Amino acid sequence: MKFVFKALNNLNKKVLPKLSKKDPLKLTKIEQALIAYRYWVLLKSLD
Repeated sequence: MKFVFKALNNLNKKVLPKLSKKDPLKLTKIEQALIAYRYWVLLKSLD
């Protein structure tokens, strides 16, 4: 299962936009959800 999350993490790095330079308080709900999703996948790939 860890392999799936590692592959998904690599795909996220290439496809999804980088939002680290933006102010977190000014992000839309969709952008906040994208950050939460990327964080969740990252944590699962590291377990």
